[in-house]
Amino acid sequence: MGHVEVGHVGHTLPDGRILLDDVSFRVGDGVTAALVGPNGAGKTTLLRLVSGDLAPQEGTVAHSGGLGVMRQFVGNVRDASSVHDLLLTTAPPRVREAAAALEAAELAMMERDDEPTQMRYATALAGWGDAGGYEAEVLWDACCVAALGVPYERCRWREVRTLSGGEQKRLVLEALLRGPDEVLLLDEPDNYLDVPGKEWLEERLRETPKTVLLVSHDRALLDRAADRIITVEAGRVWVHGDGFASYAQARRDRNERLEELRRRWDEEHAKLRQLVLTLKNKASYNDGLASRYQAAQTRLRKFEEAGPPEVPPRDQSLKMRLRGGRTGKRAVICEGLELTGLMRPFDTEIWYGERVAVLGSNGSGKSHFLRLLAGLAEQPPRGASPVEPVAHSGVARLGARVVPGLFAQTHARPDLAGRTPCEIVMTEHARLRNDAMNALARYELQLSAEQPFETLSGGQQARLQILLLELGGATLLLLDEPTDNLDLASAEALQEGLESYQGTVLAVTHDRWFARSFDRFLVFGSDGAVYESAEPVWDERRVVRGR
Repeated sequence: MGHVEVGHVGHTLPDGRILLDDVSFRVGDGVTAALVGPNGAGKTTLLRLVSGDLAPQEGTVAHSGGLGVMRQFVGNVRDASSVHDLLLTTAPPRVREAAAALEAAELAMMERDDEPTQMRYATALAGWGDAGGYEAEVLWDACCVAALGVPYERCRWREVRTLSGGEQKRLVLEALLRGPDEVLLLDEPDNYLDVPGKEWLEERLRETPKTVLLVSHDRALLDRAADRIITVEAGRVWVHGDGFASYAQARRDRNERLEELRRRWDEEHAKLRQLVLTLKNKASYNDGLASRYQAAQTRLRKFEEAGPPEVPPRDQSLKMRLRGGRTGKRAVICEGLELTGLMRPFDTEIWYGERVAVLGSNGSGKSHFLRLLAGLAEQPPRGASPVEPVAHSGVARLGARVVPGLFAQTHARPDLAGRTPCEIVMTEHARLRNDAMNALARYELQLSAEQPFETLSGGQQARLQILLLELGGATLLLLDEPTDNLDLASAEALQEGLESYQGTVLAVTHDRWFARSFDRFLVFGSDGAVYESAEPVWDERRVVRGR
């Protein structure tokens, strides 16, 4: 068993902003605790501090037991190009070191086959066995079968980028939950999982004896799996020692108490200042009051040094102004469209103004479908990311004046890397700095305006992508799981923005709450058929075919 303890941690961003201020909490043996809070509040930073990716600038971080880490975007992990590489990132350090030595010895064997090289290879093989490498491969085989439906040996060199976001997450989760580490740090583990996958994760989190600290915005998962809720907001942390069902009321009660304490502090402060001023005036002509005046000054100084109580956190205020524009009556036309190796041919028409949710299991081709439609544009919106061709047959075309804008599922935007939100908005959409800052402020991104895109939190990256769609003038929004990294306030703002949007929306989602706002449901079925449903369908499970 293991635990996590964070003591009086402080973290300041490079621009001087205080992200975390005197943060302390403890997650005991076998507890599943959820970190919640607004996007950019510091949840991922806290996980990075616990994992050792960052050193605390102030305070201490400690844990017992082996530490397994799932990062927010598992497919973007450095040097994890294959399934083997990705699984290796979940292994204990000793196994990773042995794997690196074995890989180096194998490369040397390919260059020359002399006795010293053979000895080095034999030594590396022995080290791999001593480190538990063969046991790890047995574990990985079970994980690959459970997550991908094929044995490890058949998929070990498959490129990670060919897996869906949900398949990547499920594979890493299988490895961590089955693995030897006693403490797990999971950064939004439910993102990109289909609903059966989320239900599987909820069950496993309830069953596991491991200590788990996770970040999630999925209210169903929080309600079913979290033993306690750790809130990060306004640079501080507070702990709700019960489940998510009572969390909202507990937060309201806490904020009301903070407001009352602040009101009393302000009243007492005003009284002390008035007392000091009164005694100062009286002591100027009555020496007998000098000691009382000094005592009042001392009392006021100590009162101010103790400082006011914590200020209740400000609620977010996001204003997404998605506009769109009039297009032809038929926005999307598909005739005999087949996504090669994924779904059987199907026909569908999507009309201007419709809100269509694309549902189905992971790996069924939903994201491929959106990328195919995004790649049909003759002139994509200014600043849009490049779209790779998608293998298909049949007909897929866009209607008159339809300009697609794609929200990328994994936020893989090489065109934005190394650039700040302010720079991106100004250069891609020809805006003055003040205009750009005003637009960023509507999305609560003004404080991160000068951070490189890759350093933004997942939710901030998602909000910036939505802002670029707004500014780019897209008349067909292709949204690939847009709510996965958004906090509750941001997801609600997106839904409100879509309600007033003058255009067509096609969205892949596994968000049960978000899907209720759509008009039609296009379901990618488990048997390879694509069909429409009047209500959301969540129980399609992918039938794994030979890969």
